[in-house]
Amino acid sequence: MNNANILPIDGEAYLYPELFNEYTCNLYFNSLTKFVTWKQEPVKIMGQEIMQPRLTAWYGDEGKSYSYTGITMNPLPWTIDLLKIKEAVEKISGEIFNSALLNLYRDGSDSVGWHRDNEKSLGINPVIGSVSFGVSRVFSLKHYKDKKLKEKVLLTNGSFLLMKGETQHKWLHSIQKDPTVVHPRINITFRTIKDSL
Repeated sequence: MNNANILPIDGEAYLYPELFNEYTCNLYFNSLTKFVTWKQEPVKIMGQEIMQPRLTAWYGDEGKSYSYTGITMNPLPWTIDLLKIKEAVEKISGEIFNSALLNLYRDGSDSVGWHRDNEKSLGINPVIGSVSFGVSRVFSLKHYKDKKLKEKVLLTNGSFLLMKGETQHKWLHSIQKDPTVVHPRINITFRTIKDSL
């Protein structure tokens, strides 16, 4: 598959709308909902501790911990389904991932604010492979310096978004609250931890 870069400058982002078919999506969605060890954890934002407005989980190779906004997540061992999904995204992306942050957005009131995945442990120009199962959600991007530069991508059931190059340094991204969304979405963002804490 050859896809066009959706970012106009300073990064690369490629959308593969149907990496997984509907039948496979339903199998993975049900399995991940039931068997992933989901948590709602507090994070520190501007000195205040708040509960994340979504559920999360961290899976990966042994020793590949991940820290952001005041929390450190230690990896749970890969499940069979996560390894199958990882294999599929590695095949299409040409990347090798050693960890994954999972997010469960229960409905449109769950969200993630503007941020960059540029933690030191991810190295320079980190590659992020994002898989979506469940209801479609809008993925918003805006340039870190030129805030007039904005992009929106609809992440649908079974889609795969690959972000690489300078994207995590030059672009912010978010999933905004949406009161029209009443169904859940699971997002898996595959990453490579360079130097675990």
